[in-house]
Amino acid sequence: MSKMTDLKMEIAIGYMLRIGVLTAAAVVFTGGVLYLAHAHGPMPDYKVFHGVAAQLKSPKGIIEGLASGDSHSIIQFGLLLLIATPIGRVLFAAVAFAMEKDKMYTIVSLIVFAVLMYSLFHGQ
Repeated sequence: MSKMTDLKMEIAIGYMLRIGVLTAAAVVFTGGVLYLAHAHGPMPDYKVFHGVAAQLKSPKGIIEGLASGDSHSIIQFGLLLLIATPIGRVLFAAVAFAMEKDKMYTIVSLIVFAVLMYSLFHGQ
């Protein structure tokens, strides 16, 4: 396995971020098209803010909604992918720093990753 250099790491992170954002955009767009295709009925009242359903506030609920093809779940999943993109970048950086045997940056990256994961799954 070739040694991970700073340039290789930057290029890989750039590709990862680009692919993550484009994938998230495609998923949100697909969910939006499905939403518009199935949205029939009275015009929504935009004078009062209505939040999303409780099931769409957790990753588990969003994944469960995907099975039924719910457009709201698809849009929320796209947003989760968008959030997961920089989280994946932090994890990739931790692995790359570990490969370079840079203990301090590896530990810092893993702490940042742990905080991100905790806030994703336990945040209010």
